Amino acid sequence: MTIKKQFNNLHAKNLISVVGPTGIGKTRLAIDLAKHFSTEIISCDSRQFFRGMEIGTAAPSAEELAEAPHHFIGHLSVQEYYSIGQYEEDALQKLNELFKTHGTVILVGGSMMYEKALIEGLNDLPEADEENQKKLQDILENEGIEKLQGLLKELDPEYFEVVDFHNHRRLLRAIDVIWQTDKKYSEQIAVSQDSRDFNVIRVGIEAPREDLYDRINRRVDIMMENGLLDEAIGLEKYKDLTALKTVGYTELFKYFEGEWELDFAVSEIKKNSRRYAKRQLTWYRKADNIYYLPLGYSQNDLDGLIKHINEQT
Repeated sequence: MTIKKQFNNLHAKNLISVVGPTGIGKTRLAIDLAKHFSTEIISCDSRQFFRGMEIGTAAPSAEELAEAPHHFIGHLSVQEYYSIGQYEEDALQKLNELFKTHGTVILVGGSMMYEKALIEGLNDLPEADEENQKKLQDILENEGIEKLQGLLKELDPEYFEVVDFHNHRRLLRAIDVIWQTDKKYSEQIAVSQDSRDFNVIRVGIEAPREDLYDRINRRVDIMMENGLLDEAIGLEKYKDLTALKTVGYTELFKYFEGEWELDFAVSEIKKNSRRYAKRQLTWYRKADNIYYLPLGYSQNDLDGLIKHINEQT
């Protein structure tokens, strides 16, 4: 699509959502598409919202950020609490702003619920119940996060398959809502309540699982070479904050506390990253509207994707 054609069809708002598991190469594809369409990129990677976590979250490099304008990358302090509802509101506002000058905008990230929040909208779920939250907090403090994980797995195995079960806030929220409504959380967030006035085209990259896992393992090694250990040292004082309860940091904090050896901590980062990728694959496998490129896609593959996108707009 030429720039001229793009601007002559501004009434046709198109959001290209680049999805896929961690480590598959979404950043590069998003930039390639942004450059082709002369447009900008919105991130829905909730880990990359926070400054100071660039290495551990594989945030776009300075060179990549210079290739295309990005939004929602490092715009928050790790000390800030930022809910999915706030993201939905902020990202919709930014998207509508970008649609004033661009017929096409790129969305990219592997945080499944954040993509869903922007492209579909989330159900109007009940506010947190104070009594439930107190019960759950007591369970967390006295019996550990494993007890909450077991509770959620029993109450809603479908949501447990895709949730970041190391994030206690996600567990508390889901169990609270299930207790209040007597319905599975996965069912309640599956139905969109908000209409969207833009066309969504979902694209991704696929690879054999062993190739993906090899990429993840190598990426963790590269992170360590690039200074992940020093980055984690600088963030250790924030280890109890939500932003830092994520893969790549929680394992190194255990090393700092003397609980684990460094080699074991790094192996756990790799293992937990692979587990997260598996949950992402489970989520995306349920969708039938994703156009996939192969890992290491060629220019011909990219041209085929562009043709597919143009046919959908």
